[in-house]
Amino acid sequence: MTQAQWEVLVKIVNGKEPQEPQTAFIIDSPWLPGWSGVSTLDYYTSDDVWFNANIKAMETFPETIFIPGFWSEYGMCTEPSAFGSKLVWAPDNLPHADKIIHETSDVLSIQKPNVKTDGLLPFMINRLARNKQRIEGAGHKIRFAISRGPLNIASFLMGTTEFMMAIITDRDKMHTFLRTITDFILDWISYQKEMFKDIDGILILDDIVGFIGEEDFKELALPYLKEIFNHYETEVRLFHNDAPGLVCAPFLKEAGVNLFNFGFEHPMAEMKELVGKSVSLLGNIPPRDVLAQGTIDDVRQSVYDVMNSVKEKSGVIWSCGGGMPQDVSTENIKAFIEAVQKSG
Repeated sequence: MTQAQWEVLVKIVNGKEPQEPQTAFIIDSPWLPGWSGVSTLDYYTSDDVWFNANIKAMETFPETIFIPGFWSEYGMCTEPSAFGSKLVWAPDNLPHADKIIHETSDVLSIQKPNVKTDGLLPFMINRLARNKQRIEGAGHKIRFAISRGPLNIASFLMGTTEFMMAIITDRDKMHTFLRTITDFILDWISYQKEMFKDIDGILILDDIVGFIGEEDFKELALPYLKEIFNHYETEVRLFHNDAPGLVCAPFLKEAGVNLFNFGFEHPMAEMKELVGKSVSLLGNIPPRDVLAQGTIDDVRQSVYDVMNSVKEKSGVIWSCGGGMPQDVSTENIKAFIEAVQKSG
């Protein structure tokens, strides 16, 4: 992310409307390898392939902001790897992490990982450190500390169905489990900040919060998210949940969030009302059915519909309702950007 882009992002999360409407997309390994014509495995294992795919995207679409920018990650294997999950890789598809908890009581033996030594985390840090000079030479900086959220990590380690059931049947054990995971996340984002001084943003991704009720959210998610987003002072505190987002939306300000990437099922106007003026929005045309699979005309029409649905456009960054999915074409992204610019 360039300095100019960062300043625009900060301006918007502070509730100000930019001179021109701004687009941005969360990009990582689901989209970048296929779009740039490389295998997923090469993207994960080669610094040059990883760097070139990222810089190609930024140079192809200079009008938009890519968040977080040069994301060093290994898909959904990133955090589970530190806890000891078996990781399963494929040449041209996303990897997955096998669960390590098979009985609810197993959560009591889970130890907090060492973020400096465990799993793939040292590889992630080293990739950024090795490429920091190249990143800055291209006019960008490392701006975000990133992690999946507590409930999301718990579901990887335990299984989503098993975790959701244990919330009801073994709530005390789940609190112990989430406490360990949250302490890990606090260490992890702190270490990223320690290693890269230009970090002034936090990105937390947790779709599982979309599958619990309000009372469960307030007890099992809100306190831990509040700790994470307030762990150290940052300009941008971005929360991604493209599962149902109505439960968490009214509590995001309390959690410390000031930018929310949410699912396309929720109208932008409704979400603006729920989150209030203190939380800016990143969204929200359908990522798969329109941005990836739709025609150029479909993309344009969806952009017009979303933009015309909102009277007050301050605190909005135009995007898709979630991260950039697989198979989104250059033409559709350009159509999106052009439609936003024309509508502005």
